[in-house]
Amino acid sequence: MATPNTMSISFSSVNRMGLGAPFLVMIILSMMVIPLSPLVLDMLFTFNISLSLIVLLAVIYSNRPLDFAVFPTVLLIATLLRLSLNVASTRVVLLNGHTGPDAAGKVIQAFGDFVVGGNYTVGFVVFTILVIINFVVVTKGAGRVSEVSARFTLDAMPGKQMAIDADLNSGLIDRDEAITRRAEIAGEADFYGAMDGASKFVRGDAIAGILILFINIIGGLFIGVLQHDLAAIDAAQIYTLLTIGDGLVAQIPSLLLSTAAAIMVTRVSSEQNMGQQIVLQLFQNPRTLAVTATMIGLLGLVPGMPNLAFLTLAGIAGASAWWQYKSKVSAEAEPEEVAAQMQPLQEERELNWDDVETIDQIGLEVGYRLIPMVDRQQGGKLLSRIKGVRKKLTQELGFLLPSVHIRDNLDLEPGSYRISIKDTTIAKAEVHPENELAINPGQVFGELPGPVSKDPVFGLDAVWIDPTLHDQAQTYGYTVVDASTVVATHMSQILQDHAHELLGHHEVQEILDRFASDAPKVIDEIIPKLIPLGTVVKVMQNLLRENIPIRDTRTILETLAENAARTQDPDVLSAAVRIALGRLIMERIAGADGEIPVITLDMSLEQLLQQSLQAMADGGGAIEPGLAQRMLQSLKECTERQEVAGEAAILLVPDNLREMMVRMVRQNVSRLKVLAFSEVPENRQLKIVSTVGGEPLLEQGNV
Repeated sequence: MATPNTMSISFSSVNRMGLGAPFLVMIILSMMVIPLSPLVLDMLFTFNISLSLIVLLAVIYSNRPLDFAVFPTVLLIATLLRLSLNVASTRVVLLNGHTGPDAAGKVIQAFGDFVVGGNYTVGFVVFTILVIINFVVVTKGAGRVSEVSARFTLDAMPGKQMAIDADLNSGLIDRDEAITRRAEIAGEADFYGAMDGASKFVRGDAIAGILILFINIIGGLFIGVLQHDLAAIDAAQIYTLLTIGDGLVAQIPSLLLSTAAAIMVTRVSSEQNMGQQIVLQLFQNPRTLAVTATMIGLLGLVPGMPNLAFLTLAGIAGASAWWQYKSKVSAEAEPEEVAAQMQPLQEERELNWDDVETIDQIGLEVGYRLIPMVDRQQGGKLLSRIKGVRKKLTQELGFLLPSVHIRDNLDLEPGSYRISIKDTTIAKAEVHPENELAINPGQVFGELPGPVSKDPVFGLDAVWIDPTLHDQAQTYGYTVVDASTVVATHMSQILQDHAHELLGHHEVQEILDRFASDAPKVIDEIIPKLIPLGTVVKVMQNLLRENIPIRDTRTILETLAENAARTQDPDVLSAAVRIALGRLIMERIAGADGEIPVITLDMSLEQLLQQSLQAMADGGGAIEPGLAQRMLQSLKECTERQEVAGEAAILLVPDNLREMMVRMVRQNVSRLKVLAFSEVPENRQLKIVSTVGGEPLLEQGNV
């Protein structure tokens, strides 16, 4: 006789060989052919009910649908098992039903006698009600939800992929997490597609249960009367009770699995299981409980009503509403109490240098409602995301960005935050931590409820939505991000735009020291013999001001050394370094391959600008304001056309005009990149897409 250890080893071996699933399916299918004894039927019916309960509880305690991704397959196997048991029990009922109510086992007898009281009319009604609930309500609704969810999930895949790419590019997530998220999106599409098909199995099972019931009753009557010489009334009572018991034994697990399928396709992904979601979302508003208590209490005062039951429930609801209200008031008052406790009495003493506070290079102040976003103990993700942004920008730009000092500020609005550089406010915005921001990228297919807002980074139209509308918003074409991502992305944009302000002598010296570890003599020959450290700092700041990384320290220093004897002007040296970094600049703006779309100046406008530049060099003259305004407007229109076409907006000008044009467009057309002719690599082809200038623009222009 095999021991339990031997059996478990053999089952494990079968599973490792890939024979477990085929073996299980073969057993289920063989039950339709091989006769089973009543004892075996009792065990299998009990197992079927237990399996249905296990599946239902697994669904309830899953936080996300993908936590139980094998559910469609389990649903199919459970359906096959139930149908096989129906066939096996039908065989036993028709063969041995004439011997008595226990012919098909104790389980069917118990459901036939105890559950419906031995009355086959009551049993038929109960069975019919269960079938209606299962087939018409639960199964049909779950099937419809599965179909819609599958379609919406597939429609939302492109938007979700774009959101992942945006998070990856902004440094909020790394490559591994991006791969994991893409796999989850693909898994969701596969899951809901499989659920759409699996719901058809459940519906077909409900129809099969109805047909099997009538077949068993009719077949039993014929067999009992014609073959076993039973009276028609006796045959009807025996076979109907057995058939009803068999039907109830099958329909109850079927109803449990249908309910599990409906819960699975109607739930929303969350870090909480279904029970926690219901409690938090249904009873968190004290007003709901208070109004319910009032209405139930009024009904309880009506004469003739069950006063005790109504008034008891009204009291419980009222007490719960009061408790929820007190908890909410305490939670809102807590930040002020904490702030009051954090102001210790200051003893009078003499001032010293310890009272002089150093400024924060990068600061982030948050209102008290945003404190949970920066508190890891409360599940806040903002700290880790800002750390990821800082790491990504440090690697891209080529120098170590200072730490971000985060603190709460009770003077701010509860949902506001403020970003500062060197204790100077750079940006301020407001977020809703409990909601998500649905950003309109330019073309959406529906409207969403919620407070209308603007994306703080790009100024796009947006709306704050409830997290339950996340998938619907993506289906409409919105880009959906949570509040932490909004703040982190805003911080990333601010740090990129102001990177040149964060680079000082200390940071440049650190860069030079790291480079000197590999080539110490090169540094000694260049700094400070050929060029002072301050000039190097200014050149690197000029590069960062135009979003050019300073990672290529060797090229920067070699270019400075080559031109140091000719000039010490940081702007001229910066232009020389830009030429040396031309391939890098062009690749960051227009990609590594293909033609480069450029905007150029009309020859007459270019000559006018040359004259204006020469006049300014001689100490007089300037561009006529009206001409400058018309030129900037024309450049803005060209930039917008390039962005709509999905191409980079590049203005190509002569070398000596580049610096002047950069100063002109920096505040007005910041997305336009200005390049000099000499910065274009020789191996890249140019494609002129627009020309700014001509007689209409110059007809009122003068120097």
